Amino acid sequence: MPVPDQIEPTKLGDYLEIMTKAVFQSGISWKVVDNKWLGIQEAFRGFDAETVAGFGEKELDDLTSDARVIRHRRKLEAILGNARRMIELDKEHGSFQKYLRSQPDFNSTVKDIKKQFKYMGLTGIYFFLYSVGEKVPPHEDIFPGRS
Repeated sequence: MPVPDQIEPTKLGDYLEIMTKAVFQSGISWKVVDNKWLGIQEAFRGFDAETVAGFGEKELDDLTSDARVIRHRRKLEAILGNARRMIELDKEHGSFQKYLRSQPDFNSTVKDIKKQFKYMGLTGIYFFLYSVGEKVPPHEDIFPGRS
C-alpha cells in the first residue's frame, strides 16, 4: 500500500470522506476502493456531512443497488451513522478537529474512535488520522514488520 495523501480539512465533509474511504477499505483491496472512488464521491453527493447524515431508508436502498459504490449494506449503514456521529461530536467540541485532539495520546484517540464510529479498526484509524494531518506515531511502531 502506498503512503496515503494528506489533506488539510476545511469542512466536516473532508473528514467524512477520508473516514468513508477507511470504512470501505476495511477488508477490501485498496485498489478496488480507489478505482470506484469517483463514483462513490458522486453517490455520496460530495460528502456533504449534513446531506449524508440525512440519508434515510430510500437513499440507503438506492446506495445498495448503485454499481458506483461498494454495495455492502452494513458498511453503507455505518457511513450514514458515522456522518451523524461526526456532526454531533463537531457540535459538542466546537469542531471535529478539537474532538480528535481532545484525547491525551494516540492510543486514547484510537480507543475513542473505535467506540464512536463503526467499521474503524486500527489500520483504518491510522490511515484516517494520518490523512487528515493529525499526529500519528511512526508506521513501523504501530505495525512492526509491515511496510
